[in-house]
Amino acid sequence: MAFNSWTSRAVLLYDEWIKEADPRVEDWPLMSSPFPQAFIIAAYVYFVTSLGPRLMENRKPFDLKQPMIIYNFSIVAFSLYMIYEFLMSGWANGYSYGCDLVDYSSSPQALRMAWTCWLYYFSKFIEMLDTIFFVLRKKNSQISFLHVYHHSIMPFTWWFGVKFAPGGLGTFHALLNCCVHVIMYSYYALSAMGPAYQKYLWWKKHMTTIQLIQFVMVTLHIAQFFFMKDCPYQFPVFLYVIGLYGLVFLVLFLNFYYHAYTKGKRLPKTQQNGICQQNGICHQNGVHKKTE
Repeated sequence: MAFNSWTSRAVLLYDEWIKEADPRVEDWPLMSSPFPQAFIIAAYVYFVTSLGPRLMENRKPFDLKQPMIIYNFSIVAFSLYMIYEFLMSGWANGYSYGCDLVDYSSSPQALRMAWTCWLYYFSKFIEMLDTIFFVLRKKNSQISFLHVYHHSIMPFTWWFGVKFAPGGLGTFHALLNCCVHVIMYSYYALSAMGPAYQKYLWWKKHMTTIQLIQFVMVTLHIAQFFFMKDCPYQFPVFLYVIGLYGLVFLVLFLNFYYHAYTKGKRLPKTQQNGICQQNGICHQNGVHKKTE
């Protein structure tokens, strides 16, 4: 009886809450309810952390070189397109980079921004293929908490962004993220093309630095809202979420940077040897070796 009462109350609260949603996006794919996307995200997490590795355990890794090249260059092209749309629908066409409110009108520019937000939201599901490729290639060591968390939390939070506030200052981090993805997926595409292109990948270490700069810029951009005397942003809760997102990922990526580069785990072998000599401990063929 108590459970039924609690469920009824939750349904009523949801109905009241959803009344504030943007009616323009109601009939767009995946936007009628948060439950279809929640199912997709749950299935993704289960597959990449449990089902997929078990299915691949006694199988040879798939050779996905060509699909990965096509996929990565496609993400680059899609990201460039979204950058253009974000700029034309606001960020280079009227936005102040300060207190930019959501335009809920049916003007062509407002609808263009809302649709671009949906495209960005949908791109997060496409990017789940990153992890699926890891599973099919048996690169399970690359399926870290940071990786899965990032690919799970982004579509989940962005559903609410598109549903309630598709535009305004809450979309700056999406524009910035698209710019970073152009660089990042270009690297992935070149890397997938084989050893002949390794000489063009000298900037690998700088990708993490670029991501760190991204999160600093996101945090600073959102932080200005809390110092504005008058900025009637329609759903300030999203700005708190974005600010928290920026800080959390800044900490996670700083931790990754420290372990990957400061401690030398992802440096080129010549640099790893230098760190090895400084620390007096080497790893050769997976065996600890103390240097004299």
